[in-house]
Amino acid sequence: MHRFSWRTVFCWQYLVRFVVLVVGLFFYSTGIVFLYRSDFGLDPWDVFHQGISFHAPISFGTASIVVGAAIIILGLCLKVIPGVGTVLNMLLIGAFVDLNIWLGWLPDLGHASWPVRVAANVLGVAIIGMGTALYIAPRMGAGPRDGLMLRLQVLTKLRVSIVRTAIECTVLLIGFLLGGTVGLGTLIFALGIGPAFEMSQTLLKRFYISAWLEKLAALPTTTEMLRPADDSLLQPVPENIK
Repeated sequence: MHRFSWRTVFCWQYLVRFVVLVVGLFFYSTGIVFLYRSDFGLDPWDVFHQGISFHAPISFGTASIVVGAAIIILGLCLKVIPGVGTVLNMLLIGAFVDLNIWLGWLPDLGHASWPVRVAANVLGVAIIGMGTALYIAPRMGAGPRDGLMLRLQVLTKLRVSIVRTAIECTVLLIGFLLGGTVGLGTLIFALGIGPAFEMSQTLLKRFYISAWLEKLAALPTTTEMLRPADDSLLQPVPENIK
C-alpha cells in the first residue's frame, strides 16, 4: 500500500520511470507522423482523429487529445481510474504529433514513389511498436483506449481480441466516413503492430531495461524507507499501477 506524497513523486525511481514514459510517448507520436506523412493509410484510431480534424476547427493532434479526454471521462463513468500514464498518453501524443508536423522535419510524401511511402509507413509502425513498449514498461497506467477496451472486456465477458477488433473497426469506419485516410498503410499497421511491439519488448528485455524498470516500480521510495513503523494515524491510499 502506498500513500500520495510529493516526496514520492520527486524521488529518483519515480522520475526515471516518468522520463522513460515520456520518451515512449514521443516515440509513439513520431511513428504516427511517419504514417501521417506517408499518406498511405493511418491506424484505425488516427483515421478517426484525422476525420474529426477535417470537420472541426482543430488540428490532427488536438483531435487525438480531445478523443482521449472523452474516453477518460467515459472510462470514469465505467469505473476506470486513470493513472499518470493514462493522462500523459492523452495529452502528450497529440501534442508531440502537432509539434512534429509543425516543425516539418519529415515532408509530405504523398507525391513520392510508392516504395518510399511503404518504407515510411513500415518504419512508422516499427517506431510505434518501440514507443508502446517503452511507455508500458514503467507501469504507470494504461493508455485511455486500452483501459476502456479492458473494462469493456470485463463488462461484456468477451475475449479481448473480439472487443479490440469491434472497437477499432467501429472507429475505422466512422473515420473513413469522415474522410480519414485508409489504405495499404492501414493494413500494414494492422498486421505489423503486434510483431513490432513484441520485437521491441524483446529488445528491452535483452538489454535488461524492462527488468530494471520493474525493479524501480517495486522498490520502496525514499519516503517509505524513512517512514516510522507506527504511522497508523495516516490513511493509506492505494497506488494506481496497471
